Amino acid sequence: MDDQSNRTQRNSSKKKKSATKIFLSILLGLLVLITGVGGYVVWRVYDDVKQTTEVMYEPAEEQEPHESRLKKPLVVDEGEDPFSVLIMGVDTGDLGREYTGRSDTMMLVTVNPNTEKTSIVSIPRDTYTEIIGKDFKDKINHAYAFGGTSMAMNTVQNLFDIPVDYYLSVNMEGMQTIVDAIGGIRITPPLSFEHSGNSFVAGEETHMTGAQALSYSRMRYEDPEGDYGRQYRQRQVIEATMKQIATLDSVRNYSSVLESMSSSMKTNMSFDDMVDMFNKYRGAVNEVEQIQLSGSGTMIDGIYYEIIPDEEIARVQEHLKDELEL
Repeated sequence: MDDQSNRTQRNSSKKKKSATKIFLSILLGLLVLITGVGGYVVWRVYDDVKQTTEVMYEPAEEQEPHESRLKKPLVVDEGEDPFSVLIMGVDTGDLGREYTGRSDTMMLVTVNPNTEKTSIVSIPRDTYTEIIGKDFKDKINHAYAFGGTSMAMNTVQNLFDIPVDYYLSVNMEGMQTIVDAIGGIRITPPLSFEHSGNSFVAGEETHMTGAQALSYSRMRYEDPEGDYGRQYRQRQVIEATMKQIATLDSVRNYSSVLESMSSSMKTNMSFDDMVDMFNKYRGAVNEVEQIQLSGSGTMIDGIYYEIIPDEEIARVQEHLKDELEL
C-alpha cells in the first residue's frame, strides 16, 4: 500500500508540475503577445508620426541665419536652449484660394525650458517695415506673398533683431480641421458677439468646434479693439490648441490629428526636433504669456499701414531677447 501511495503522490506531483508548466507557458505566451502588440502599436505610432512630419517638412532654404546662431547654434536635443517659432496663418485655401497667399496672421512664439514659459507675440499684419530681399518697405504680411517662408522669417528676424529658428504655416481651412481633430478647444471670450451664425458670450467658457474657433478668431469689425482684439482672440485659439494637443486625449486620437496636420501645415522642424521638443519642452506650455506689438494706423499713398514706434519695437525686442536668453 505504501508503494502505491507513493506512486499516487508522485503522479499527482507530476500532474501539478505539468499544470503549472502549462499555466506558465500560457502566461508567458500572453505576455509575449501583449508585448508584441504593444511594440507594434508603438512602432505604428512612431512610423505614422515620422511619415507625417516628412510630408509637413519644408526647409526655409533662403533664410539668413542670425548672428547669434552663428556664434552658438541651437541644440534642442539637450532640452536646454530656448528657441523661437514664427507661426503664420496664411490665406491659401481660404474661400477657395489656391495662390501663395499672404500671412494674415503672424505670431512669434518663444519657448524657454529653463523658465518653463512660452510667450506669444502678435505682429499686426499691416506693420510697415523693411521687407528683407526687397529694396522697399511694405506691410509685413506681404513678405510671404513676395518671397514665401524665407522672406517672411528674414523680415521678422530683422524687425526684432533676434533669431527666428523655426516656422509653422497653417492654412485657414487647416486650423478648423486641426481643432476638430483634437476634439475642440475651450475658450472664454472677452466680449459677446455673433459671427457666421455662431454666438459667443463674454466671460462664459465655451467649447468650440473647428468652425466655431475659426469664426471666433476671424471677427474684426465688431470688436471695439479692432484688429488688436482679433489678434488677442487668435492668440487664445493658438494657446488653447497647443494645450489640448499636449493632453492624453489628443494622443489617443493621434491618427486624425496627424492627418489634419499633414494636409494643413508646413514646417522646417525635423522629426527628431519634434520628438525632442515633445519630450523635453512640454513643461514650457504650462505658463503662456501673450504680448501685443502695437502702433497706430495711417494712410500712405492711399494705402493703410500700421506704424510701430521705435520704442514699442524696442520693448518687444527686449522681451524676446530675455526669453531667448540672448
